[in-house]
Amino acid sequence: MTPMMIAALGLLMVATAFLSGLFGMAGGLILIGVLLALMPLPTAMVLHAITQMASNGWRAFLWRAHIRWRPVANYMVGATIALAAWSLTRYVPDKPMALLLLGITPFMARLLPTNIKPDPDRLWQGTVYGTICMGLMLMTGVSGPLLDTFFLGGDFGRREKVATKAMCQLVSHFTKLIYFGGIIDQAASLDPVLAGVAIVASMLGTTLARRILEAMTDQQFIAWSNKLITTIACYYVAYGGWLLVRTPVLAAFDKGGLQ
Repeated sequence: MTPMMIAALGLLMVATAFLSGLFGMAGGLILIGVLLALMPLPTAMVLHAITQMASNGWRAFLWRAHIRWRPVANYMVGATIALAAWSLTRYVPDKPMALLLLGITPFMARLLPTNIKPDPDRLWQGTVYGTICMGLMLMTGVSGPLLDTFFLGGDFGRREKVATKAMCQLVSHFTKLIYFGGIIDQAASLDPVLAGVAIVASMLGTTLARRILEAMTDQQFIAWSNKLITTIACYYVAYGGWLLVRTPVLAAFDKGGLQ
């Protein structure tokens, strides 16, 4: 990549880390969409994993006093199950399917029966959500929207939501780095300068968001979080659907042009 492109991505990473630092969500979802448009999927996954490990790891450290460790342990059980299953299949979706999955995931938890309220403290729910979220992480690069919806259903304050989810995401992105960086057969080359910029930018954006999060109320946090999840999810459904329709049309056009 050119220095101009690296600088532009660095600014984007500061902005998305700021957004994630404020709401504990959305930043990674935006970033992976941009990376998928610029580079091959395995490379995008590795860069995204490094960026999000820096962002979530630093956020977990800043809010370490508010981490709820039981949900983290429950989530790790599910993540381990998913990694074992995906290591056997080594499935990597194409970009249209990845984008559609990104958009659909936020609505999955909302379709649950009303008598099954998400509760991160319950082992079976943490394991089920952990398995599904880790599976989505290995297919699409993020699981944030579904995990966001899960934590919004728990009896947590905004600081606890951000801190606990950051720890879960740190585990997820580290697992994704292992998967795309070593387990699957597709090579994922990454510029070390770009990786360094990603780490610094993510930590900077996360730090800048801390004071604003302190000033928010829990009600404002939940209201804005739900709006962000829905808006970004709808965009990815539309974008993924357009790519899915566009690809056969272009293929048919190219085939016709060769005849």
